[in-house]
This record gives sequence, C-alpha cells and structure tokens, in this order.
Amino acid sequence: MSNVHASNHPLVAHKLVRLRDRHTDSRKFRELVRELAALLAYEATADLQTAPRQVETPLALTEGQELKANLGLVPILRAGLGMVEGIWELMPNAEVWHIGLYRDERTLKPVEYYNKLPIEPTVSVCLILDPMLATGGSAVATVDILKRWGVTNIKFVGILAAPEGVAALQKAHPDVPIFVAAIDDHLNEHGYIVPGLGDAGDRQFGTG
Repeated sequence: MSNVHASNHPLVAHKLVRLRDRHTDSRKFRELVRELAALLAYEATADLQTAPRQVETPLALTEGQELKANLGLVPILRAGLGMVEGIWELMPNAEVWHIGLYRDERTLKPVEYYNKLPIEPTVSVCLILDPMLATGGSAVATVDILKRWGVTNIKFVGILAAPEGVAALQKAHPDVPIFVAAIDDHLNEHGYIVPGLGDAGDRQFGTG
C-alpha cells in the first residue's frame, strides 16, 4: 500500500478524535472537517511541481518558487463540500468542480446525478474530496469521470477509510494515491465505516 497515506501528524489525531465524538455538534463538526481537510491537503500536495519566480522584497531582489500546476478540487456531493473551504484557504486559485453521486442503499453502488465538467480539462491536478472512503464505489466512479475528462494526475483526500474502500480504489485505479487521517477496522452490513464517525453528510448539515 505504498500509495496509501494515513497521517501520523499529532494535530490530525487530535482533531480526528473530536470529530468522532458523537457529542460534537454540527457547527464544531464542520469546523473540524475544514481544518482536517487543510492539514491533509498539505500532505497530499507535497510533491506538486513549482517554477522559479523572482520577487522584490522591501530590501532586495530574491528568487522563490510558485506552484506550476493548475489545481482542481472535486468534492463528491454532498459530504465533500465541507472539505473545500479549508483547502481553498491554502490554495485560493484552485478551481472547484462538483461531482454528484449518491449511494444506492440497496446495492451500495454509486449513482451519478450531477456533473458540470467542461468539455476540455482546465486543470492538471485534481484532488477528489470525500470525508469517507467506505465501499470505494463513489471514489472509483469519480476517478473514472476525471480520467475520461482527460486528467491523469489525481489524488484522493478523505478523513476516514475502510480497508474495503482502499482495496476497491487501489484495484480500479492503482495510480491514484490515497491520503486520509486514519484507516478504520471494517464496514458493517450497511456499508458504514466502523468505528467511524457516523454519516459525515448528516453530521455536517444537521440532518441526521
């Protein structure tokens, strides 16, 4: 699992345990999702290419570096929306493209209902954002969509993953690295991550 990265950062661990707590209210939950997304994106973008740039400080000319790649954020609706703001604060020029998928509760398979990607790709690197990599169906379907669009540099950024979801995404797209806060134990019979944190969408939007 060389392309699977579970964070060992103390701040990530600290915020994750508060996110898991069933007593954390929706407002705090959204705040923690936003903060965790920023921390995980920091790790996921460590290999982005840069280009040299000369700038003038108040004292002298100096050489620096700036991002070379055009970055796209692709939140899987709706739970992925909560991760956008934290990453946008780090990379305000990133484009945001939404992919709408829901999981059929009977088959646990993803069903696409929203996709407004332009005909030609406008970014060279895409971060797929979804708090939970459970069965892996939505992540696999989103990578399929982005590859058909023409993007080849794709990363998955989530908060929790189940071994089943990791295996499914790796099998379908072994070239897509996975960045999460933690890999949990298993999926239950309803396709929820255990111990997990419940339904990330419901807990963010107060609909659970």
